Amino acid sequence: MPFDDMRRHGPERGAHERAINLPPAILWIIGLNVAVHLLRKLLSPTLDDQLVLEFGLVPVAYTGEPGGDWLSLVLAPFTYQFIHGGWVHLGVNMLTLAAFGAPVERLLGVRRFVAFYLSAGLAAGLVHVLSFSDSADPVVGASGAISGVFGAVLVMLWRTGRMPSLLPIAVVWIALNVFFGIFGGTPGANGQPVAWTAHIGGFVYGLVALRFFAPRFPRDDSQPPQSLD
Repeated sequence: MPFDDMRRHGPERGAHERAINLPPAILWIIGLNVAVHLLRKLLSPTLDDQLVLEFGLVPVAYTGEPGGDWLSLVLAPFTYQFIHGGWVHLGVNMLTLAAFGAPVERLLGVRRFVAFYLSAGLAAGLVHVLSFSDSADPVVGASGAISGVFGAVLVMLWRTGRMPSLLPIAVVWIALNVFFGIFGGTPGANGQPVAWTAHIGGFVYGLVALRFFAPRFPRDDSQPPQSLD
């Protein structure tokens, strides 16, 4: 997968590896997202709409008058990350996670990667709630968490000497999200509003927070060891 050769050097690299060489947490996250989407297809439209309202992230449920199911309020910041608007939305997100998530998981390990991934989704959701505090529309999807993973990949490339500067790519990426968020056209959106502030929130979280999850970075053979401190 792209950006995924940071720990597999030498002449035997790639020998006896699986055709789909993804680490376990990535596979489980992808599998869970697909399973949730398949299960939703078994529900009636009414029940499915109710599920999205209960377990999607609805900003006004946190900023408006107290009420609603407290369990839903507690779970929604996590569960919204596993609900998608359609097969294209799901497919784009899972392919992006597969492309960029593997090197981050191999750096952090399974438990720390899962904690990082979910916390990036939480940060993204918080930014969305603060940005659209009066909205009653549920936001769904893993894009915020995956944006955090992408931010982490950029930090890894920068700290291992494979990318001279974070700033140009970060500025372009944020500008693209602002553009598509305002004017639309994001793949998988199906004409629906895009939670672009959540994408930016997750991305910035990934840039900043990776250091708290990873004690050290891998290095190129030509580079001296580097730590996050």
